[in-house]
Amino acid sequence: MAVLRRILACALAGGLLAASAARAEDLPVIKVEMKDGTITPNVIEVPANTRFKLEITNTGTSPVEFESVELKREKALAAGATSSIVFRTVDPGSYDVFDDFHPNSKATLVAK
Repeated sequence: MAVLRRILACALAGGLLAASAARAEDLPVIKVEMKDGTITPNVIEVPANTRFKLEITNTGTSPVEFESVELKREKALAAGATSSIVFRTVDPGSYDVFDDFHPNSKATLVAK
C-alpha cells in the first residue's frame, strides 16, 4: 500500500509540474529594458484582465529598481541582470512606473 501511495504521489507531482510549466509557457511576455535611468519602452502595453509576465532586463552599468506604487510591485536588478514579474491580472487603465534608483526615470504601463 505504501508503494502505491508513492507511485500516486509521484504521478500527481509530475502532472502538476507539467501543468505548471505549460501555463508558464502560455503567458504573454512583455519585455522591458532599463538602462542607467531610462525605461524602454516608455509606454508599456500589457493585456488587461489577463495573466502575463513582465520580463525586465537591466542593460546598464548601475543597479535599477522597477517599481509601481499603484500596482504594488517592485523588482531590483543588478547591472546586466534579467528577471520577471508575473501579474495575475491588471484592470484596464494606466499605471505609473519608475526606477527607484533613478528618480527622473518614468514610464507608463497601459493595460488594454
